[in-house]
Amino acid sequence: MTAPTLADLGTDLLATSRARRLLALSRPYAGLALFAVAAWQRWWWASPLIVFGVFVAVVTVTHDVVHRTIGLSARATDWWLFALGLVLLESGHAYRATHAQHHRLFPHPDDPEGYPAGLSMAGAVCYGSVFLIRLWHWSYRRGADRGWLLAEAAAPAAALAGGVLAWPYAPGVLIYAVMAIVGSWVYPLLTVYLPHHDYGATPLTQTRTLRGRIIPAVFLELTYHLEHHLYPQVPSHHLPELARRLDPYFSANGVRPVRVV
Repeated sequence: MTAPTLADLGTDLLATSRARRLLALSRPYAGLALFAVAAWQRWWWASPLIVFGVFVAVVTVTHDVVHRTIGLSARATDWWLFALGLVLLESGHAYRATHAQHHRLFPHPDDPEGYPAGLSMAGAVCYGSVFLIRLWHWSYRRGADRGWLLAEAAAPAAALAGGVLAWPYAPGVLIYAVMAIVGSWVYPLLTVYLPHHDYGATPLTQTRTLRGRIIPAVFLELTYHLEHHLYPQVPSHHLPELARRLDPYFSANGVRPVRVV
């Protein structure tokens, strides 16, 4: 059975709105504000949950910004990649370069984002501390966006230094910076190895899709990984509907979504 085109599936899947765009772009900063309140009140028990929410919000909206699916201009895209990367002390421009390469070439030796898919689970965990560094280095060697990349590379050091200086007055700064940096070490495991390991030779077998009510909602639809790889033009908020419309195609080709709660 031939893969349906987006015209077959419905071009309404490409639609977005100003309200949807504002919601997606504001979530990370709402999370930062919530962390600031928790730090002010010394509610340290809540900080891991809040930082987890910030990670999900940033990864989801940055994914949409990289794929130009929420209606931003080219100039706005650059600035939002920078601003959203700062929230987690990462490089949005390195992510754009390597993620585009991932969609073009996976699986391929020159796909630095997809590299952990070929490791063991333990290897993917151990690779976490160097993953973003290698993505940045790969992007910088390509020569594009070097000004942005250098500015983004300074963010982790600046945040750690500022956190040390502010520790007597605002310990939350250093705590957040450390949590953001260490939290990024799970990327190879969660965003590459688990969706892609034991990949096959066809687009339908190179990644997986997770279906359910709670887990996909908690991860803001990032679990629809197969659907995203097949139709990267579709914004994340339409992925559940895209999945529903693809069910006959998946069923006809023996694709069985992984069921979660």
